[in-house]
Amino acid sequence: MRRALVGCLALSLSAPPIGVFLMLRRMSLMSEAMSHAILPGAAAGFLVAGLSLPAMTLGGLAAGLAVALAAGLVTRSTVIREDASLAAFYLISLAAGVLLVSLRGSQIDLLHILFGTVLALDDSALWLLGGIATVTLFALALLYRPLVMECVDPLFLRTVSRAGGPVHFGFLGLVVMNLVGGFQALGTLLAVGLMLLPAITARFWARDLSGLIPASMLVSVLASLAGLSLSYHADLPTGPAVVLSAGALYIASMLLGPRGGLVYRLVKPRHLEA
Repeated sequence: MRRALVGCLALSLSAPPIGVFLMLRRMSLMSEAMSHAILPGAAAGFLVAGLSLPAMTLGGLAAGLAVALAAGLVTRSTVIREDASLAAFYLISLAAGVLLVSLRGSQIDLLHILFGTVLALDDSALWLLGGIATVTLFALALLYRPLVMECVDPLFLRTVSRAGGPVHFGFLGLVVMNLVGGFQALGTLLAVGLMLLPAITARFWARDLSGLIPASMLVSVLASLAGLSLSYHADLPTGPAVVLSAGALYIASMLLGPRGGLVYRLVKPRHLEA
């Protein structure tokens, strides 16, 4: 449980800020496609070395980056939009990954890859998650201004600077890196949970980007603590418990959040009287 807590806290520092930028760029569902894009690489690493962290991590990174670059190339070279090209590669990757795991592994191995085993994190996995969090935070600090500019007006960024393309692909690399980290703890099907749910929840509590990022981190930390405690006391699967805790915080924020929550929108503000 202590290792699971450290791993979830590391993810809570790196994944939610990525989710905030995905939400602002209206690319939230892209992370779901990218989470499945890493599956064939992780499956290939599993075929070569079994449940080996380095092999599955390198395979997942290679597959995710390849899909991201291929989708970008298809978007720029054909009439297909980026969401459609990612959807096509996502379906191909998911089917290929499941097929590769089925060639050698059992249903237990497939469930391990798809849903993760956060309670089985070892020292090497924790070092990986900590390294990913460190690299992500430094990269976001370096790319913060062009990333914000691309969210607000990407055409203006391309007009005044040539950084648009490198920033876009660098951001996709950070998405893939954090999905690989989440894959180690929560599996491919739940890795998006700690990336998007805290970011969406923070929208009901923060007004601007300077508040969204720390609020999303705080929501992710609370969801990790609540999910781990719930799984321990109720004897529930840990990964789904963490994601469901984040979902519960989202629903509560949607109802009670001061920035557009349903209750605040239904209560009419009192007008000033002379």
